[in-house]
Amino acid sequence: MSNDQYYGGQQYDPYANGNGTGDGHQEQQNPADVTQTWEGQTWDTQFQPAVTYEQVQADRAQAAHAQQGYQQPHPSHHQPQQQQPYEAYASSQAPYESYGTPAAYYGQPQAQHQPPPVAAAVTPVPASAPVAEPVPAPPAPAAEAGPGWSSPTTSGNTRITDAQRARAEGRSPIIEPGMRPAALTAVLGLLLAGGAALGTYGLLVPLVLLQGLTAAGWFRLNGMWPARQGIALAFAGGLAADAALLVTGRENAAAAIFGTLGVWVLLCLVLQLRSHADPDERMYGLMATIASAALTVVATGHLGADPDAVVVGGVAVAAAVLARALPLPGPVSLIAALLASAGAGVAAGGLTDLGSSGALLGLGAGVCALVGLRVASYDYPSRFVHMTAGVALPLTAAAPAVYLLGRALV
Repeated sequence: MSNDQYYGGQQYDPYANGNGTGDGHQEQQNPADVTQTWEGQTWDTQFQPAVTYEQVQADRAQAAHAQQGYQQPHPSHHQPQQQQPYEAYASSQAPYESYGTPAAYYGQPQAQHQPPPVAAAVTPVPASAPVAEPVPAPPAPAAEAGPGWSSPTTSGNTRITDAQRARAEGRSPIIEPGMRPAALTAVLGLLLAGGAALGTYGLLVPLVLLQGLTAAGWFRLNGMWPARQGIALAFAGGLAADAALLVTGRENAAAAIFGTLGVWVLLCLVLQLRSHADPDERMYGLMATIASAALTVVATGHLGADPDAVVVGGVAVAAAVLARALPLPGPVSLIAALLASAGAGVAAGGLTDLGSSGALLGLGAGVCALVGLRVASYDYPSRFVHMTAGVALPLTAAAPAVYLLGRALV
């Protein structure tokens, strides 16, 4: 590739400018102002045109004539006169026409050159005129208080429960089950009383239902759900206690109950040792499983108690939970529940051989039922807890009182 540089068809002599040795017809020209081109093939094009000196001079003359056509406005005292470097550079460029001419290598300015922007005239404000201060915008009205909306989910917007609302508002963790679970407890208590009047196997059906509700409700009360293995294990313990009692008879009810309870505690320990969960979670599951199995097995006490005691105890528990669910103040509701259980015991005792001693048995069963109801009301229970533990725990907690007081009074 040739590196010869041409200026007007002649080879460039670097000493011709300013030293007096160049041609006479050439003016003094800065070599940096002359465009350098190379003949031959380069990396980015197939053709490099040769620019002559006459073309360069004609283009510069045209650019100077175009620059004289625009007059700069006189600067005011608000604007200092200053020549922008970009405008000076852009005005020194000239338009070229087609490919093969220096237009391919020089920037081409727009035909209509825009004059520099002039600042808008500022109207003087009299000194006596007051300056208007900006008025602050009124604050946006606060949103009305109401329940907020949760984030959108693919399964729909879930409704906040009573327990969640109570926890968010910082209220007491004790939430009573209410009238509906109390009504279910009363129905189940009357079924136990009616089954006991019919016989052992008539009592077995509502007892199994009570044990199933106790096993499921206790796990849900402890926040462990689903816990199918633990619920099944606890429920199986209750069934095993029932079977053992039926085999040995009511005379050996205590041995059947405690023997089954010991075996099931050992079985729970073995199963939890085989678990691969964390130690804390394993311990928590072990305690919940043992407690649920113990309560389920203890409910078998209704099957081992005297039938008359079961009748009085079932009626007393039904009356106590219904009185407790009435909209009364706390102490008044408690006293009313105890009085109702004692009165129901007297009424049921008159139908059996217990007589007036049924008041004591009814009062004891009512106290235990209120303890179980209180347990089912603790720690912000959900509706599911109320419909399982809230239904079963009053009757399950009353089983020891029914068994012991029945054996003592009959």
